[in-house]
Amino acid sequence: MKLQQLKYIWEVAHHDLNVSATAQSLFTSQPGISKQIRLLESELGVEVFARSGKHLTHITPAGESIIDMAGEILRKTESIRRVAQDYSDDISGSMSVATTHGQARYVLPDSIANFVTNHPNVSLELRQGSPHQIAEMAAKGAVDFAIATEALEQYVSLVTLPFFRWSHCVLVPHEHPLTKITEPTLEQVARYPIVTYTEGFTGRYRIDEGFKARGLTPNYIVTAADADVIKTYVRKGLGVGIVSTMAYERELDHDLARVGSPNYFAPLLSCIAFRRGTFLRGFMYEFIEQLAPHLDTEFVQHAMSIADPEERMAFCSRIDIPRR
Repeated sequence: MKLQQLKYIWEVAHHDLNVSATAQSLFTSQPGISKQIRLLESELGVEVFARSGKHLTHITPAGESIIDMAGEILRKTESIRRVAQDYSDDISGSMSVATTHGQARYVLPDSIANFVTNHPNVSLELRQGSPHQIAEMAAKGAVDFAIATEALEQYVSLVTLPFFRWSHCVLVPHEHPLTKITEPTLEQVARYPIVTYTEGFTGRYRIDEGFKARGLTPNYIVTAADADVIKTYVRKGLGVGIVSTMAYERELDHDLARVGSPNYFAPLLSCIAFRRGTFLRGFMYEFIEQLAPHLDTEFVQHAMSIADPEERMAFCSRIDIPRR
């Protein structure tokens, strides 16, 4: 059994059983991958993949278990490599971060710019996706860090740490009738069509809860995953916009007015997460602290040492989490 063979079955499983696409991503040949998978299956005495002719159709029950263990072995191998790198060269390397569009666009730029300036020999890859996609990437070890508001706490394999608190706000064009009211109520806001986030994105459930708590049924005229898209349609006059507070930039959004109370909707907590058991290199600890100064190396290491997710959550709840 070779490490290369384990990598091949892991990659094929995560390329929708497409051997050709796997070969392209690994810069190798399709026949070479197929041959190594066959050799591994012959050695193990079981099929990892079921086939129809030359095509892989699905992962066998035995294959599911083997691929899961292969993933663990590959992650341990990467941790060993990182330990060696950290002792031989602690200033260069690579790091991958998965996050939502909102976090990448409004929260991370300054911190990432500072990090890259201070660590010119570290290659940083940003990936974007839905909260569940991001959590899945981190749980499978496909990325080093995941930053999101939803979904992360559902994965017990992740060490999830509190990043910052935030809430939603209401935006309208300056000529909108709501700007003429000193403190409009949520009932008054709900009289207009609403432009806001798609379900599952950027705390949409908190918006739903806020209206429901007051017995209101909002008319969601347009929904989108991207705050910039929401603001565009608000500018077009399609309705009242509800976006995250971090998405409202006073200078860039000078043609929009923020109205109403910051307490219409309950606050949310964004977190940064990584797979438990991952070896974090020195610059990775610095990256976390650059994003969230309250998450210094000592705190992160202590949190990593706590195996029980509920105990870890209780430990993390003791710190003062900033609000944006």
